[in-house]
Amino acid sequence: MRVLSSTSTAATLVTWGDDELVRALAQNDEKAFAEIYERYWQPLHQQAVRKLSRHEDAEEVVQDLFVTLWNKRHTANIQQLDSYLFSALKYKVIDCVRAQLVRKTYAANDPDRFKAPNRCTEETVAATDLTQALDASLRNLPDHSREVFRLSRQEHQSVPEIAARLQVSPKTVEYHLSRSLRLLRAHLRDFLVVGLALLQLNN
Repeated sequence: MRVLSSTSTAATLVTWGDDELVRALAQNDEKAFAEIYERYWQPLHQQAVRKLSRHEDAEEVVQDLFVTLWNKRHTANIQQLDSYLFSALKYKVIDCVRAQLVRKTYAANDPDRFKAPNRCTEETVAATDLTQALDASLRNLPDHSREVFRLSRQEHQSVPEIAARLQVSPKTVEYHLSRSLRLLRAHLRDFLVVGLALLQLNN
């Protein structure tokens, strides 16, 4: 049986199975949490986008899911990690859609009184800090990758539209998008792990 501890190295964790990561997570191994995040963030995000359409809502739901995973690491009954995460995602998405419907209903009945921001979850952990971390990550992207990401995520342009606007091939646009998402995901993963560690120390 492997020794599970907070000193686990990232290189070793990549070779571990999900069951080993879950056991390490229950022992407060932050690197095991980071490996779970890296392993499952993208498929969970893709599923959330299919259900919610808006990338912003999908990212918030997935981040909230991982915060919950860490907070419940001692009590969660995880038999199979992938099934557990996707089942948890389903309920997070349902909560998000329900919250959106409530906002729309209130806004329709009393638009002047109800001016709550468009958020899927109630006061997610360190939401402001997470936004600032994302902004800092965007500033650190190479110029071409940052511009492609901005056109895609903020102006909602398609790959062909971005290619025509920047006079590059669609493959080049896809490359920059993939690169940007990979770098941003890594940066936000590190931010989340550090933030959770600080939260634990403050409790």
